[in-house]
Amino acid sequence: MIILSIVAQILVALAILIIWVFRFYNVEKEFRTYGLSDLTRNLVGSAKIALSTLLIAGIWYKDLLFASSLAMALLMLAAQYFHYRAKHPLLYYVLSFILLVLCLFIAAVSKNLI
Repeated sequence: MIILSIVAQILVALAILIIWVFRFYNVEKEFRTYGLSDLTRNLVGSAKIALSTLLIAGIWYKDLLFASSLAMALLMLAAQYFHYRAKHPLLYYVLSFILLVLCLFIAAVSKNLI
């Protein structure tokens, strides 16, 4: 399970990096759709990038995993809510749902629940 958790940590971190760095134009458009401010968008982006960094650091420092993965899961849950509120098609929900499940998996493995 540890190896699967490490793979999940890397996948979550890479997905966040791709979305918030290389596809930032999409993020800007979505946050406008949600009616959220630029400040909120920047705070969410900073939090996600910081948490992604902690997930990668968690490969070597296991104590970082539980809190960072749960915080990222909370942000993914919020993403689900905002996609729902904006009445986006199902495809919009898929990535944040997968990341939510991966973060919960990482948290469970970090606490030896599975």
